[in-house]
Amino acid sequence: MAGLPAIVSAPQQDMLSASFPICGDGPRVTCVVDGDTFWHQGVKIRIADIDTPELSPPRCDAERVKGEAAKRRLRDLLNAGKFSLVAGWRDEDRHGRKLRTVTRNGHSIGETLIAEGLAHRWDGTRRGWCD
Repeated sequence: MAGLPAIVSAPQQDMLSASFPICGDGPRVTCVVDGDTFWHQGVKIRIADIDTPELSPPRCDAERVKGEAAKRRLRDLLNAGKFSLVAGWRDEDRHGRKLRTVTRNGHSIGETLIAEGLAHRWDGTRRGWCD
């Protein structure tokens, strides 16, 4: 989906909020898995408009470092205030994760991660993070 706009059709008012820790080994209800996957109220969500470095397992040390930074930044962004989850043309991926664009004030949180160099725009192709 190359060329997707940064502003998506989001609700007029963001209504969702939670306290997001980094996921641990226990049950996952509301927590951040990595830079593009998190749990919210028992539902696993894959951010639809971005791809971030892999952590399980990373292919190189540079990918691990950037992946950990993306995970922490997503946690901080989700914890920064109310947000919305916007469904796209596909409800779930092949792993059963809900595909959603995360927005705040109508702007994609994924675009923030892209602008900060912690994510690539998802165009259907994984790109490497190793030099």
